[in-house]
Amino acid sequence: MKVAILSPIAWRTPPHLYGPWEQVASNIAEGLVAKGVDVTLFATGDSITRGRLAYTCEQPYSENPSIDVKVAECLHISHLFERAGEFNIIHNHYDFLPLTYSKLISTPMISTIHGFSSSLIVPVYKKYNGNNYYVSISNANRHPDLQYAATVYNGINIDDFHFVEQPKDYLLFFGRIHPEKGTREAIAVAKQCGKKIIIAGLIQDQDYFDNYILPALDNKDVVYAGNCGPEQRNELLGNALALLHLISFEEPFGLSVVEAMCCGTPVIAFNRRAMPELILHGRTGFLITTLAEAEAAILKLSTISRITCSQWVLNTFSKEKMADEYLNPYGQILNA
Repeated sequence: MKVAILSPIAWRTPPHLYGPWEQVASNIAEGLVAKGVDVTLFATGDSITRGRLAYTCEQPYSENPSIDVKVAECLHISHLFERAGEFNIIHNHYDFLPLTYSKLISTPMISTIHGFSSSLIVPVYKKYNGNNYYVSISNANRHPDLQYAATVYNGINIDDFHFVEQPKDYLLFFGRIHPEKGTREAIAVAKQCGKKIIIAGLIQDQDYFDNYILPALDNKDVVYAGNCGPEQRNELLGNALALLHLISFEEPFGLSVVEAMCCGTPVIAFNRRAMPELILHGRTGFLITTLAEAEAAILKLSTISRITCSQWVLNTFSKEKMADEYLNPYGQILNA
């Protein structure tokens, strides 16, 4: 079987720092290669894979302001579709745009829908519903107007995360620094409980950071660790008492939630969209509905077994399991 994986080109695949879609595309590619699948990864020229690498864009456009994003996207996507006949399946991780090429080729395409950035993009998915295969990354993120071939949870590279039995005395926020991710709320909860909190992640909303996060930083009880790479991410996640994931939007998955639990760190999250599928309430963390409940959950962290958190991820969210589960719809498509 020859599979083409189409990754975004905003960041390297896998990313140096932030880049969740690129990370998932990498994990799928490497998981399939390990199972003997012939994989060609279409990504940026600096990407890393044990499969074949194909590219038109040398660097990620988010790291090079001289790159015209639309031009780079068009060249990247068309490069794959002009070679479509070389592959048995195209696996799309580039959102809705590649769907508009799909009726021009005979190679079947499966698209992992990582989320709906806006309801305005749904008509594209609806138009190409009949000749494409959609995969959701959680059952909760399925759109009622679309047909799905499967739900496959995002898988992580377990070896990138180390289990920590005895954490340090701090709480952690890890993710995009943006109002919808709940950075401000995480700081408020930590302060109310008298706990140190470390903030780590890409500043996506500079005004929000400047107005609400920066004034709270004191490098003692509220610390900003920056946009962290893999080693620092592993250390911060593993040594935290808990990850605070106080989102105010319907998150389709949440890689940091799974990564934290892999290290043994429980997660306290608002009970929204995919969170009940990722977190076992009372066993690997707490699903809450108010900040007061989040504060109460911090007092109950000693009831959570960190081994249970880690084992849950090993059994459910590994890249190996994800690769296995993608082989099922691949086979169904090819045998249709």
